[in-house]
Amino acid sequence: MKIAVLSGKGGTGKTTVSGSLAFISKMLLIDTDIEEPNSHIFLKGNILEKISVYTRFPKVDMQKCNLCGECGNFCKFNAIIPAKNRVIIFGEACHDCGGCEIVCKNGAISWEKREIGKILSGKTYFNSQNKYGKLNIGEMSGVKIIKELYKTTNEKDFLIDCPPGTACTTVSAVEVADFAIIVVEPSPFGLSDMKLVVKLLREMKIPFGVVINKYEDKDNIIEEYCNNENIEILGQIPFDRKIAETYSKGEIIADILPEYRENFENILKRVKSYGN
Repeated sequence: MKIAVLSGKGGTGKTTVSGSLAFISKMLLIDTDIEEPNSHIFLKGNILEKISVYTRFPKVDMQKCNLCGECGNFCKFNAIIPAKNRVIIFGEACHDCGGCEIVCKNGAISWEKREIGKILSGKTYFNSQNKYGKLNIGEMSGVKIIKELYKTTNEKDFLIDCPPGTACTTVSAVEVADFAIIVVEPSPFGLSDMKLVVKLLREMKIPFGVVINKYEDKDNIIEEYCNNENIEILGQIPFDRKIAETYSKGEIIADILPEYRENFENILKRVKSYGN
């Protein structure tokens, strides 16, 4: 079973949840937050392998090009722009779709490649597998790194620490999931961003439930929303200073604070029940 952990915004507790679930289950954890991966900080593993991820960008042979402009008209990302005397290439903006080569009637376009990031794999301190992608500084899109993370994974069951929000990287990260866990904090901003994630998962037809982080037993706008929308609340993580201190030290909650281990065990049981 592939379980994605995601949220509407950063700082809600995705890594808190995914790290503890990885500790309890000993499942492979894949961190797809390629712009800011941090699960490895908590898993404290040894990096055993590094793989470069490359993308292509067009190269124009001006001996063949007649500056017809078809390539520029096709490219919606302005990565290739025919000018008066030459074709200007912005390699960082290219999404490697290959369309410019297809529309070029003179066969003037070939391809070069460049590294956009890396995939790092290793073992955690509790002897399970860990992988994460890291986008190079200045790159515009890391979707290819996320796709390569999955292509290079043989395990059928794993956890996914997704990028926050609902952008292209989040869609690419969650699209392989059998079930998704939305981590949310009980605040107006948390609820507003959570609604976007709920809409995304419903459109993608991925079953999901909610974990409320920083939970307090009083008027809770997340519980009210979930009850109205018939969304299952998988569990709560209390608003406790000990949890914040443990997280700030780069430690896993389920390991360091055994009194909260049952919270994560129950979350995992509920999620796995969907796969049976």
